[in-house]
Amino acid sequence: MDPLEFLDWLRSLRKYRGRIVHIESIPARQPQYAEIDPPIRGLLREALELKGIRRLYTHQTEAISLIRRGEHVIIVTSTASGKTLCYNIPVLESIEQNSRTRALYIYPTKALAQDQLSKLQQYGLPYAKMATYDGDTPKRDRPFVKNVSNIVLTNPDMLHVGILPYHTTWSDFFRNLKYVVIDEVHGYRGVFGAHVANIIRRLRRVARYYGANPQFICASATVRQPGDLFRTLTGLSAHVVENDGSPSGEKLFAFWNPPFVKGKDERRSSNSEAVELFTKLIDSGIRTIVFTKSRKAAELVLRYARKKLREQGSSYTDRIMSYRAGYRPTERREIERRLFTGDLVGVATTTALEVGVDIGGLDAVVITGYPGSVSSTWQQAGRTGRGTARSLAILIAQDDPIDQYLMRDPSYFFRAEHERTIIDPQNPYILADHLVCAAYELPLENDEACELFGERALEVLGSVGEIGQLEYRKRWYWAGSSFPAATVNIRSASSDSFDIVALEKGGVLLGTVDSARAFETVHPGAVYLHAGESYVVTRLDLVERVAYVERSEVNYYTTPGSRTTVRINEEVESRVLSAQIYLDKDVECATKAFFGSVTIANRVTHFWRKQLFTDRPIDRVTLDLPETVLNTEATWLVLPQRLVNMLMSRGFDLTGAIHALEHVTIGILPLFAICDRNDVGGVSHPEHPDTNGRAAVFIYDAYQGGAGLAREAYKRLEETLEAALRTVEDCACREGCPGCVQSPKCGNNNQPLDKMGATFLLGEILRH
Repeated sequence: MDPLEFLDWLRSLRKYRGRIVHIESIPARQPQYAEIDPPIRGLLREALELKGIRRLYTHQTEAISLIRRGEHVIIVTSTASGKTLCYNIPVLESIEQNSRTRALYIYPTKALAQDQLSKLQQYGLPYAKMATYDGDTPKRDRPFVKNVSNIVLTNPDMLHVGILPYHTTWSDFFRNLKYVVIDEVHGYRGVFGAHVANIIRRLRRVARYYGANPQFICASATVRQPGDLFRTLTGLSAHVVENDGSPSGEKLFAFWNPPFVKGKDERRSSNSEAVELFTKLIDSGIRTIVFTKSRKAAELVLRYARKKLREQGSSYTDRIMSYRAGYRPTERREIERRLFTGDLVGVATTTALEVGVDIGGLDAVVITGYPGSVSSTWQQAGRTGRGTARSLAILIAQDDPIDQYLMRDPSYFFRAEHERTIIDPQNPYILADHLVCAAYELPLENDEACELFGERALEVLGSVGEIGQLEYRKRWYWAGSSFPAATVNIRSASSDSFDIVALEKGGVLLGTVDSARAFETVHPGAVYLHAGESYVVTRLDLVERVAYVERSEVNYYTTPGSRTTVRINEEVESRVLSAQIYLDKDVECATKAFFGSVTIANRVTHFWRKQLFTDRPIDRVTLDLPETVLNTEATWLVLPQRLVNMLMSRGFDLTGAIHALEHVTIGILPLFAICDRNDVGGVSHPEHPDTNGRAAVFIYDAYQGGAGLAREAYKRLEETLEAALRTVEDCACREGCPGCVQSPKCGNNNQPLDKMGATFLLGEILRH
C-alpha cells in the first residue's frame, strides 16, 4: 500500500478521526549535477562506473574540490544525499596517487563503522586496504590494522582508549596521516560532544608529534551554525558545504495526537498508539521503523506488537525486532543484517538507529514522542524514503508540554531553524580528564595546552597537579602508575557502569547501565526489559557493581521516587528578568535570573509499581540506597516576596505553583536548547536558604561539571518562559496534566502541583 493510500485509509476509519492533526507534504526534489575538474581518473573512475556513479551532485563536486585543495570542510546536507562520496573520492584518489597516504575515519558507533567498511570494500580497489579498529577487532588482527591499513575506521571511544595512549605502536600511521573524517557530527553534543572535542585535540597533538598536520572533513545532518560546530569540535576553521544537490521523493509528514482517556485529563499512551500504527503499517506491507524515547519503550512496543500480530494470525510476528544500546555486539550485527536483507519488516529502536547505518529501503517511520530537537526529528524522519519513492513519517505526540505545543502549532516545527549544537570542551571536569590523558601520551607544555585545549587549561592543570595526578618539571608529566584513559567514560556522566546479569541463564550478561542511572533503573524491585522479555531486579550489588535479575512476566513497570536538594556554590552571572512589572520599578521587587555552579544531592528513596499502559499506580515500595552528589551548572529564578504575596493572596499554593513552573519550563526547554528533557533536572524550593529565604526554581545540567545547557537556558530564558506560559494557557485541562505541568520523571509523583498558580506566576513575570 502506498503511504498516501495508508493515510487516507486511516482517516476514513471512525476510530482514528481527529488524531491526525496535521499533514505536511514535503515536495520531491530534483537532482542537480555538476562536473568535477579535473575529472576522476584511474582505477577509482572505473570502480565508480561499475557502481553506476557517472555524475556527481553539486554539493559533492564542491566538497571534493575543496578537499583536493587541502581545505578543512564540513558537509551539511540531508540524509541519504551521498555525503560519504564527498570524502571517499578524494581520500581514495590520494591513496591511488601515493600508497603511503593514511586516513582515519571516526564514526559515533561501531555499527556505523562496520557498515561504512562494507561500502568501501565494494569499490574493489586493490590499493585500498581498509579495516575497522574497535573493541570488536580480534587481537590477532590488530597489528595488521596498524601497520598495513591505509584507511582505519574507528569510533571516539577506541581512539580515546585504544589508539592515542598507544600511539608509539601507530607511529607509521600517524607519520603519514593526511585525512581525518568525522561523520555524523551533529550527534556530538552535550557531555559526549565535550569529550570528543578534547579527544580530537589530543589526536591533533599526537599527529603533530609525528610531523603530520591532517586535513579534517566532517559530515553532518542539518544543524545551525555548522562552521561554529566544526570549530568547537576540532579547534579549526572550515568551509561549509550545504547546498544539497541530491534528489528526494515526496515525504508525507503527519502529526498524530492521541485522544484523551475517557474521564481523565490525560491522553492515551503514545506507546499504545505506536503499537497500533506499527502493526497496521506492517500488515499493509509497509516496512517500518519505530523510534522510541527509551530502551524500555522500545522493548514494550516490540512486545505488544508481537502479541497483537500473533492474535491476528499475522505471518509477520517473528519478522519484527527491537534494537537498542545494551545489546551484545553479535545481537546488533544480526539485527542489522536482517533489516538490510529484508528478512525483518519492522524494528522498534531508540536513537541507536538514528545515524546512518544502511538498513535497506524503509517506507515509513513512526516517531514516538518529539525527539528533543528539530535536527533529530528530521534525522529520524530521513531514515525512510531513500531514492525518489514516496515515504511517510508520523510523529506521535506524548502527553508532555513540548509535544502538545507542537500539536497545537505544527507550523512552528516546519518553519523552525535547526538548533545550535551545544558543546563545552572547557567543562573543567571533562577538560581535567583529557589533560591527564594527554600528559600520559606525551609530556605537556603550558603553551601547548593553552593553544590546543583553551584558556582554562592552565587553571585545570594546576588543580590536577595539586591532587597529585600530574607533576610539573618544566612540562607536565603523568604521575600515576595506571592507565588514565581507561577510567574516563566518554559516553556518560559517570566513569563506570553496572553489569546486568540474568541468574536463571547461568549468569549471562544481558547488558550494562552507567552508574549515574543505575539507582533509578536497576534498583531492587525494578523491572528491566531485554529483547521483548521482562526481568525483575532481585539484588543490586554496590561493591561488585552488578544488578542480578530474574525472568518474570509482570503486568507492571516501575518508576523511581527521589529527594533532591541543591546548594549554590557560586553566582557567575545575574540579571533582572523583568523589572518593568511594578510601577515603582524597584529592582528588589522584580524577578531575577542567575547562572552559576551548584551542588545537587539526590537520593532514590522509593519506587512505584504502575500498571502497563494504563499507568495506574499499584503500590509504593521504600528503598535504602546511597546519596549521589552532582557538581554542575544551573540557571535559577528567584521570586520577589511581593510576587509571592500576590500569589498567595489569590489562594494559590506557593509550593505547587513553583513546582508546576519548574516542570513546564523543563518540558519546553528542548525547543530552545538542543537537548532531551532527561539532560536537565529541576528543583523548586519555597524558601531556599541560599536565596535569603526567597522562593526559587532551579534548572540544572544533569552532568558532572555541566554541559552548557543551563547556560543556554539562561540566555534564552524569556523565550522559554513565554513558550511555557502559552503551554499552560492553551492546555484544556483544569488541574494540570502531562501535556502541561506533569513530568514523567518527577521524583515526587507530581505532588503538589498548582497549574493555575504557575500560570499566574508566568504571566506576572513576563508582563511588561
